[in-house]
Amino acid sequence: MKLVFLGPPGAGKGTQAAGVCQRFAIPHISTGDMLRAAIAKGTETGLKAKVFMDQGQLVPDEVLVQMVKERLSESDCVNGYLLDGFPRTVKQAEALDMISKPDVTVDVEVPDEKLLARLTGRRVCMACKGTFHVTKLGDATVCPDCGGELIQRDDDKPATIQKRLDVYHSQTAPLIDYYEKCGSLKKVDGDQAPDKVFEAILVALGG
Repeated sequence: MKLVFLGPPGAGKGTQAAGVCQRFAIPHISTGDMLRAAIAKGTETGLKAKVFMDQGQLVPDEVLVQMVKERLSESDCVNGYLLDGFPRTVKQAEALDMISKPDVTVDVEVPDEKLLARLTGRRVCMACKGTFHVTKLGDATVCPDCGGELIQRDDDKPATIQKRLDVYHSQTAPLIDYYEKCGSLKKVDGDQAPDKVFEAILVALGG
């Protein structure tokens, strides 16, 4: 089964992707992991991507698309794949269709206000790097596991989260429309318990 996962930051796509990939015996391919792997292997495309990344620039579509093409040709993709973080634009989606047209695109939907609460409530321990949430921590400022200092990361602050959500919506709205027109889009309510989200995804995938 060839899948694309869409969903905003904090929607829990990574957790759900792991379960889906295990169920269908397909690899979970995130853009970040794919880039890091290609660079580590020293592939021609990976080295091209590294030049842009080292300069703090976005990797151009043609390089990213070639990298996806190479990754999907590997033997572990023979039964399909789950792409997470690609495509991000309609142009990339059209390129993916030319390489390997996805069977289903799953859009994990969570309202922005719920995402803000999830992400801005996250706290990280400076010592053990454990991650916690204020809904369980309350007013605690020390790690319940090791006693280390708990902090809110800069990328979990409200203004940063809102900016990430705004970028996601502006990029993804056209993609949702594109896959709806293709007839492959399945919308799933991500604002429920993780096991319920997983069940809903399985229903959307027909099993």
